[in-house]
Amino acid sequence: MSTDQRQPDFQPIHPAPTSFIKKYVFSTDHKVIAKQFLWAGMVFLLIGGYLAMMIRWQWAYPGTKMPFFFGGAFLSKTDGMLEPSTYTVLFTSHGLIMIFFAITPMLIGAFGNLCIPLMIGARDMAFPLLNMLSFWTFVLSGLLVVASFHMPLGGASAGWTTYPPLATNVGSPGLGQTLMVLALFVGGTSTLMGAINYVTTVIRMRAPGMTWMRMPLTVWGLWLTAVLNVIFVPIVAAAVLLLLFDRVFGTQYFIAGSSSVRGGGDPVLFQHLFWMFGHPEVYILILPVWGVIGDLISFFSRKPAAWYRGTALAMIAVTVLSGIVYGHHMYTTGMSPLLGYGFEMLTLSISIPAVVLFLNWLRTLWRGSIRLTVPMLFALGTMFVFGVGGLTGLFLGTVETDIYMHDTMFVVGHFHMTMAASVFLGTFAAIYFWFPKMFGRMMNHRLGVAHFYTSAILITLVFCGQMVAGYAGQQRRLYDPYQFNFLKHLQPLNQWTSYFAFALFASQIFFVVNFFRSLVAGERAPANPWNVGTLEWSVASPPPHHNFDVIPTVQRGPHEFADPLVRRILGRDWIGQSETLPERATPAAAATGGR
Repeated sequence: MSTDQRQPDFQPIHPAPTSFIKKYVFSTDHKVIAKQFLWAGMVFLLIGGYLAMMIRWQWAYPGTKMPFFFGGAFLSKTDGMLEPSTYTVLFTSHGLIMIFFAITPMLIGAFGNLCIPLMIGARDMAFPLLNMLSFWTFVLSGLLVVASFHMPLGGASAGWTTYPPLATNVGSPGLGQTLMVLALFVGGTSTLMGAINYVTTVIRMRAPGMTWMRMPLTVWGLWLTAVLNVIFVPIVAAAVLLLLFDRVFGTQYFIAGSSSVRGGGDPVLFQHLFWMFGHPEVYILILPVWGVIGDLISFFSRKPAAWYRGTALAMIAVTVLSGIVYGHHMYTTGMSPLLGYGFEMLTLSISIPAVVLFLNWLRTLWRGSIRLTVPMLFALGTMFVFGVGGLTGLFLGTVETDIYMHDTMFVVGHFHMTMAASVFLGTFAAIYFWFPKMFGRMMNHRLGVAHFYTSAILITLVFCGQMVAGYAGQQRRLYDPYQFNFLKHLQPLNQWTSYFAFALFASQIFFVVNFFRSLVAGERAPANPWNVGTLEWSVASPPPHHNFDVIPTVQRGPHEFADPLVRRILGRDWIGQSETLPERATPAAAATGGR
């Protein structure tokens, strides 16, 4: 059934919960669950960032006593010095926490829950109870991560990719690695619950008139992300479950050489399964950011998004291609050259729709009436770091250059520029933009500007420094790179990069102060502080429990700006998606053919 054929009351209004537990703890309200995911993600962002500071100190001053505030408090047994075994725990946990327990809940869990129902004109998710279970399943996975740090033989130490044989009992003995693998499985279950909810909600619960080509780009990004999660999370879940069996029950699915004893058993099989999910995961995290940026560029340029349909189709093309390019992560595994060149062709082809996206953003900005709000600044910063990250990825998509760079810090820098920097700045763009809708208050503009400039500049310096070190030959994952004579001259570069990282970490105090100050004493937010037309801004800030008293009927797309007829009749440069244009005042106005 099309959205235009549905009755406006197909979503009944359920009474709001009255008890504290049902309202704030075990809530089925998508807006409360969004806040829960945001809080949980920010806690893990702090933990993951703290681990990064310890790693950066080790690269700058290997074998020296670590300051109290960079982790010395947790290393008292070794006089504040980082041992090699602890170092492997740090970079393993940092990577896994940042990807699966910080970015995922903040970007997909929080803003997927907040934005999808409100932006498509629904009163809640399709499965509210499943939505609540998704969050508490995530909490369980987070507790497993924290518990892994406290095991007798230490935490997980096999790298964030958890490759066998490093991830087997031989390579990483003890419960720490086992609990981390279990946390990944439980976290994947949570992600799958949310993805099923997102996909169903967008397909079945769009308001009348909300056709596919009238959806905000934010919804496109979140929905395509959910589609990828539904398809590919079960693959990595199967891989980590079999790895868990190897560790706990003594099976040998990924044990090298076991084929000569029992049949089966191949550690490279895990790499195939991991990267079948792992490369779509790159787009699982960046697609929502692309959607947010596409909307914000239009909103704050006060122009319709350039070639909206092309942008949506480009995001669909990236979604389709993302599942068949994973092999470029495995050029150094002995892959057949013919197969390698096939993956190279597919990898380079995926840059075409990405370029379409970027050019559409530039065309939207061109000659726009740009408003440099804090969300717009972060959107522009995201464009820059994504462009740099995407260009440096071309060297890693081709077989010849990747073979030389694959095990270097160049890969680390590129990965962080594309994933960490782009998603980091894009997530903050979303927080600053939807904070008024989520909490009913405005964030401070000056603190937001200070947060943007320090974050954007420093994060670029940090990850470009990593790429320079990698191009100079520094391998990744080295406890002390300067044990090798040919890398000793890179210590000053790594020290400066670490200084930038420490400053980046410290600069987040602008956001922390702004966030908590605004929660308590921020200016009360009007219903539509940004003067944009998407449906979430047509209700109060924050919205009522049921979102909409009457399900809206959508009349137009999400980026209706600078229409002369609207300006003549309404006296402003925008019109809401569900807003009906009043009767034309004069025959001359009618002759313009406005919608």
